[in-house]
Amino acid sequence: MDLPVLPPVSPMLAKAVTAVPDQFDGDRPLWSHEPKWDGFRALIFRDGDDVVIGSRSGKDLARYFPELVDAARSELPDRVVVDGEIGVQKLIGGVRRLDWDSLSQRIHPADSRVQMLAEKTPAMFIGFDALALGDRDLTGESFDIRRDALTEAIPGAGSLRVSRVTTDPATAVDWFSAFEGAGLDGVVSKRISGHYLPGKREMLKVKHKRTADCVVIGYRIHKSGTGLGSMLLGLYRDGALRSVGGSSAFTDAKRIELQEQFEPLRLDPDKLAEGEPNRWNASGTGQWVPIRPELVVEVGYDQMEGDRFRHTVRFQRWRPDRDPESCGYDQLEVPLTYDLHDVLEGSD
Repeated sequence: MDLPVLPPVSPMLAKAVTAVPDQFDGDRPLWSHEPKWDGFRALIFRDGDDVVIGSRSGKDLARYFPELVDAARSELPDRVVVDGEIGVQKLIGGVRRLDWDSLSQRIHPADSRVQMLAEKTPAMFIGFDALALGDRDLTGESFDIRRDALTEAIPGAGSLRVSRVTTDPATAVDWFSAFEGAGLDGVVSKRISGHYLPGKREMLKVKHKRTADCVVIGYRIHKSGTGLGSMLLGLYRDGALRSVGGSSAFTDAKRIELQEQFEPLRLDPDKLAEGEPNRWNASGTGQWVPIRPELVVEVGYDQMEGDRFRHTVRFQRWRPDRDPESCGYDQLEVPLTYDLHDVLEGSD
């Protein structure tokens, strides 16, 4: 490839906030807002017939989405790099929305199944930024310039589309609720004057719920002696995988299914690890089964307590698109810290 920006590129990321930013410089808005798409983050690099679809972790997703490779060759300019999200549409309740289950099934090792799913559940690409167009490296340009290049690169009539944006924070707040039914999960805001900074959390996101992508590091056996009792989770910090808590409350059938899924990943089939006592059962054992840190799961949580989840977390879905080593503490929403007297009535 002969592009001004070459793969792999780590996409620019977002940090969680509690409200849509509404700062203005006089009458000039400082932020651009857009829906937060619920799919696989991807960058498409096209140089003639050469197409690379880079995942967030730098892997090439092209083999899993051959229909998007064809679309890139027919719908994009000859030389371009665009950032966006891959999704799969599904007709649900008479309306089209993004469907995560259909999308996650697209990551499959068998080429025959990949080809079958490309026809049965074709993917779409929703572009929301541009890194290069022709000979121009756009990463050092402001977002308004990159946005113009994006709309020039993607006409929006085929499988490649462009996300809507607004500079009106009130409209963005309306989108936050109105677009949820379409399979979106919040709003992303970009500083209009900001440059594209790969791997940096320079954007802001407001989500409908707090979620985190965690690495499954092990499990505890259920107190009945059969099946999984809790799934133990970890996050990376400074290159080390640290325990952050666990997820439980599975059905009997799911507990057995999960244990069967995790058994082949055991680090030592004959050895248990000694850890902290079961924090959800004071009389419980601290023993647990370590597994290879290869699986990533998205969980819902309410708040942090130090470096751990304060309560047990809620299993949301598997994340086959995430690299375990990309699951760090920097994705967590950091709650505000108040002095107790700041929250009490009548306190100075």
